[in-house]
Amino acid sequence: MVKYKNKYLDDVFSALSDPTRRSMLQRLKLGPAKVTELAEPFAMSLPAVSKHIRILEKSNLLQRTRKGREHWCQINPKTMDEALKWLQDHCALWNSLLDSLENHLDNQKDKNKGE
Repeated sequence: MVKYKNKYLDDVFSALSDPTRRSMLQRLKLGPAKVTELAEPFAMSLPAVSKHIRILEKSNLLQRTRKGREHWCQINPKTMDEALKWLQDHCALWNSLLDSLENHLDNQKDKNKGE
């Protein structure tokens, strides 16, 4: 069985469950952006945008830095890589289990034909 003891994993998947936060991360794939730039496409207040950003920071998907009065955000790909690794490992596990089930069912079908 695949086991992970990454304290951020629950926070990562929780953060990714929101379409606004996924959109923000999508934008950050293009490069760093100011908080105001991240807020532009959304019809919400700046405090609401900041709340989304804090959730992304808590999950370690995003890093925020200050340059003067401006807050800049950039994606943290290492955290996303860890989540992807978790998904890939579980996908491999389930594929293996489903392949075993398929083989078992094929064997049962062959037995039933022989009777």
